[in-house]
Amino acid sequence: MPNPVTQLGKRSVLTAQQLREPRTILEAFPNPHPGRDYSVEFVFPEFTSVCPVTAQPDFATITIQYVPDRYCVEMKSLKLYFFAFRDKGIFFESVVNTVLDDLVRVLAPRRMKVTGAFNVRGGMAATVTAEHPGRLGAGKMSVRRSTNGRRAKRVEGL
Repeated sequence: MPNPVTQLGKRSVLTAQQLREPRTILEAFPNPHPGRDYSVEFVFPEFTSVCPVTAQPDFATITIQYVPDRYCVEMKSLKLYFFAFRDKGIFFESVVNTVLDDLVRVLAPRRMKVTGAFNVRGGMAATVTAEHPGRLGAGKMSVRRSTNGRRAKRVEGL
């Protein structure tokens, strides 16, 4: 069973253990309509992490789209989860896949897609998308990088 909802309505300070293991921050509640397929979308336009090579900040908009099964993610815990990445040295591709893996582990959704639209750095923007089709460990990822506003080809099955 997922963690009970404990963050809502309280001032929150992340512990050192939560910063090491952000998944422990995520909380879920029972899906109020488990017999119906419906989609939930969260857009977090203030995501930040740190480049593990240069230690420069990376900024992104993270979008999560999912069809819940038995559980839904609690929004404040998701926000705090994203905050745990602020000082973490992590590549774009790992950010998106870590978010997908952690949410799939906590929620076991029917379907989920996580997209990270990373801001321009070094003259190049990047969009990384990872999907979960319904069973843990299976999925596909696409990476799209652009230079000078032009879109590159989508790469499947990385």
